[in-house]
Amino acid sequence: MAACNSDKSNKVNFETEIQELPETVIGKEGLTKKILQKGNSWKTPLPGDEIQVHYSVKLEDGEIFDSSHDKGKPFEFKLGQGEVIKGWDEGIATMKRSERAIFIIPPNLAYGETGSPPLIPPNSTLVFDIELVSWNSVRDITGDGGILKKIIKEGEGWATPKDVDEALVKYVASSADGKTLSRSDDGVEFSLLDDYLCPAMKKSVKTMRKGEIAELTVKPTYCFDGVENGMQPNLNLNIHLELISWKTVVDVTGDKKVLKKLIKVGEGYDRPNEGSLVKVVYIGKLQDGTVFDRKGSDDEPLEYACLEGKFSESLDRAIMTMRKGEEAIVTISSDYCQVEEVSTADFVVYEIKLVDFNKFLDSYRRNHFGRWTQKRKLKHVIKLRTKEMYYSKMASFNVHQGSMTRNALKFIQFDHSFNDNEKCQSNTLRFSCYLNNAACKLKIADHQEASKLCSKVIEYDPCNVKALFRRAQAYLRINELEKAEIDIRKALKLDPNNSRDVKLVYKELKAKQKQYTQHEVEIFSTMLSRLA
Repeated sequence: MAACNSDKSNKVNFETEIQELPETVIGKEGLTKKILQKGNSWKTPLPGDEIQVHYSVKLEDGEIFDSSHDKGKPFEFKLGQGEVIKGWDEGIATMKRSERAIFIIPPNLAYGETGSPPLIPPNSTLVFDIELVSWNSVRDITGDGGILKKIIKEGEGWATPKDVDEALVKYVASSADGKTLSRSDDGVEFSLLDDYLCPAMKKSVKTMRKGEIAELTVKPTYCFDGVENGMQPNLNLNIHLELISWKTVVDVTGDKKVLKKLIKVGEGYDRPNEGSLVKVVYIGKLQDGTVFDRKGSDDEPLEYACLEGKFSESLDRAIMTMRKGEEAIVTISSDYCQVEEVSTADFVVYEIKLVDFNKFLDSYRRNHFGRWTQKRKLKHVIKLRTKEMYYSKMASFNVHQGSMTRNALKFIQFDHSFNDNEKCQSNTLRFSCYLNNAACKLKIADHQEASKLCSKVIEYDPCNVKALFRRAQAYLRINELEKAEIDIRKALKLDPNNSRDVKLVYKELKAKQKQYTQHEVEIFSTMLSRLA
């Protein structure tokens, strides 16, 4: 009898403690929550996750009539899928792993007016004691149910692979009936640019963290025929997938044609900029592995200034993404290959090590180039301008956008130390650089900048036919038709015999003027008809 009284006393004390706990209101339909035991994580489950809970339930003024503890295992369900009462879906979504809480669920979020006879009468308020044991995250990767990913083991950190990275994975792909179709127990490395095995692989890997293990359920629409071989039509593919690691790849040009794969991480966070003095070691190879170029060594690395025209801009741009001591493999598409010996290759590969660099400073340019003679400066400008003209005819021209001519101008922008003959040559080269750069801007549809560059030439040389012609082209594209006509007429007058391109632009101008005139007539006629 004394023991019985003790149990009742403990129960009363427990009920009293619960009543004194702070209460949280969830939603706007009367659901309340009191936390008995805090969770050990900051995460909460999301809709679609597979949940495991222990629970007991009673009526508001009654005794416990159901408990998962009596069954010896947690209760499992999918959150937010309508598999449990609405009060559970809303309440458990606020819980953390290992959290235990009391939920008071009103009838409208439980069994409503009908109840669940014989245990739950109509319009019953239920009191649940729920412990969130664990959950497996399930994600709809494609948003259409085509690829469902259930996380078996959480990964490390927060980073995930990007579109161009190379992933190392282990996997087992099987049909819905359990037949193994493909597997890699030792690990396989593939680029996320490629659809290795099936499209679901790369889509899923890009959502995973290092060390993460997941189970994928893939609908046939996200499978290849080769993987579906041996499967029954319209059945899902199951993939057990583990992301071991990945190699970071940088899309240097933004169009996936110049890719840099990280082999060894460099020091610090600083990288070279335009004009930086870099020390590199590299080997250039064709796609079949044939070495076509080799520069520098660890003892005597190649030293040069970035984007000064010594190498292709694509390679320089890749080096400018590297850190001191970094080693990388750069793959350059044939569109951007600027070495005549490899013009027939689909791509070339450079193994590069950035030994060291000195970031560009005004003092460096002053110390390095200030010792150059005026003759050498002019010779270097001619070399850069000639290279730019050569590159402008290539498919990869949009990458350069006149950078060499911009660099060339830096050598001759201050001509106070030139003699009269050198100043004359300097002006000629400067005007040529402006016009080359204007051609670049026209190609990339930067017509405003193209007109400004041509105007700089015309300011010093009003009779420069090429400048008048290119400025007219720029004006025409931005519908400055009157200005375009003035420049074209002047160019035709200055060079009436050798002006085929100018005449073609003049013809285009007249057609556009006629089109605008017809448009104005139509508008005027419409206005008159409305007034009448």
